[in-house]
Amino acid sequence: MDINKFINQWLEFSNAYDTQNYLAMWQEDAILKDPSIGQNSKGHEGIKEYFETYFIGYRIQTKLISLDIISENKAHLLAEFSGDFSESKFNGTFDFTFKDGKIIIAKADLV
Repeated sequence: MDINKFINQWLEFSNAYDTQNYLAMWQEDAILKDPSIGQNSKGHEGIKEYFETYFIGYRIQTKLISLDIISENKAHLLAEFSGDFSESKFNGTFDFTFKDGKIIIAKADLV
């Protein structure tokens, strides 16, 4: 798996608000952990709700700052987020775990 290419494609789908292709990059039973919302999003339905509520709802655009590939199935993303919220821009991270070429776990730190 080419993690660099995968993450760039994930960002492209995210920034285009392409829900179908965005979800296709996640395992069916994936978990997205985001402490800033106080809950985990589970499976495609939960991740779809998270994506539509926060990323599409706040018109968030994500710009890659750095990507550290930790192992063949783990990566750490530092990104700049901009959108319709009180701060014009802020930095945040995603820690990814991959399984069979898709995201199985992602932990967001967006505060």
